Amino acid sequence: MDDRSSASLWKEAKELFPGGVNSPVRSFRAVGGEPFFSRRAAGATIWDADGRPYIDYVCSWGALPLGHAHPVIEAALLEALAEGTSFGVPNPREVRLANIIRAAVPSIEKLRMTSSGTESCMTAVRLARGFTGRDKIVKFAGCYHGHSDSLLVKAGSGALTHGEPDSAGVPTALAELTAVLPWNDPVAARDLFAREGKEIAAVILEPVPANAGLLPPLPGFLDQIRDLCDQHGTLLIFDEVITGFRLGMGGAQERFAIRPDLTILGKIVGGGLPAAALGGRADILERLAPEGDVYQAGTLSGNPLAMAAGLAQIKEMERSRAHARLEELGAFLESEIRDLLRRRGECHVQFHRMASLFCLFFTENPVCSLEAALGSDRKRFAHFFHSLLRQGVFFPPSPFETCFLSTAHSLADIGKTVIAIDQALKES
Repeated sequence: MDDRSSASLWKEAKELFPGGVNSPVRSFRAVGGEPFFSRRAAGATIWDADGRPYIDYVCSWGALPLGHAHPVIEAALLEALAEGTSFGVPNPREVRLANIIRAAVPSIEKLRMTSSGTESCMTAVRLARGFTGRDKIVKFAGCYHGHSDSLLVKAGSGALTHGEPDSAGVPTALAELTAVLPWNDPVAARDLFAREGKEIAAVILEPVPANAGLLPPLPGFLDQIRDLCDQHGTLLIFDEVITGFRLGMGGAQERFAIRPDLTILGKIVGGGLPAAALGGRADILERLAPEGDVYQAGTLSGNPLAMAAGLAQIKEMERSRAHARLEELGAFLESEIRDLLRRRGECHVQFHRMASLFCLFFTENPVCSLEAALGSDRKRFAHFFHSLLRQGVFFPPSPFETCFLSTAHSLADIGKTVIAIDQALKES
């Protein structure tokens, strides 16, 4: 067993990996300081390499609604492990998990398993273009859909301009095929469709953006986007990597009663292992190879271990009525935090929550778009984050990420967290 400290591991990691990490958000660059290395986790607690425990509100970035090392998932993994780690041919668990997904999400008639949300989003865009014969894509500022070239795009100089590369290595010509609209702005969307609707293959969005803080849609906004897509023969893609199976068994589309053409699922469907899925209308999915002319492949797609973990997690969520428990915990946390903010007279903090997702913005202004989120006080958040960490509470290390509750969090955990938030507000 490697018993080195976080500091020692960090020193070596910087020599091995760009920025010392294998995913940028782990670097603590947004808040300063050095990240800790985790040696183990259980329930709602994660321990660093030095043995310090933290109440964890990252939960593997939302993949663990039942908490870490859930015994039902561990048992399913041990059973699957005894049969093999990867086959290179179809396995029964793919079929079982696909049936559960299709039963839970009525808009999904057929699906394709993949290994990551990025891969599924990339495939969804290619599939939409192949199905419609159109090239242009629309996304929204504040929605994140992985790091494929077509979607790693930021808005141009105006709200209605076409995209510009958000990363070196993304061709400008490709980025220009992606239009970026402001979130929660139906007028901007109508204007764009009035000009270019016949050229737009798909609109892709997070129905509840959770990668710019938490930005719930304004009432009717998603319905308006659905209507625009219907009017112009454009496909609507819901990226439910975060909201799928977290806002309910049917995800955000069930909560908002909207039927997308394509759906991206991830995180929870892998039970903490790498897995994702792309699903939707049968006539669209049938365009995927080998049945159709849109190519996609993956050596580890439908990996038996990931399928076992996803199956166990989703079935246990349904059996244990996890969504009701998550809502209870979320409501309690919200009540406690709002009461704290009132008692402190904090008018420069906005609290957002939907089910088991929540975040705080350090601004006095309402936040319903990326532009408003970017106006929050990042320096204060950094001080707030490190104060929480010193007190044994782990929030995402960025002012533009969302916190996650799990059923493993207890009322006592939440009580300790609220006390820590009170102290962190004093220190920030």
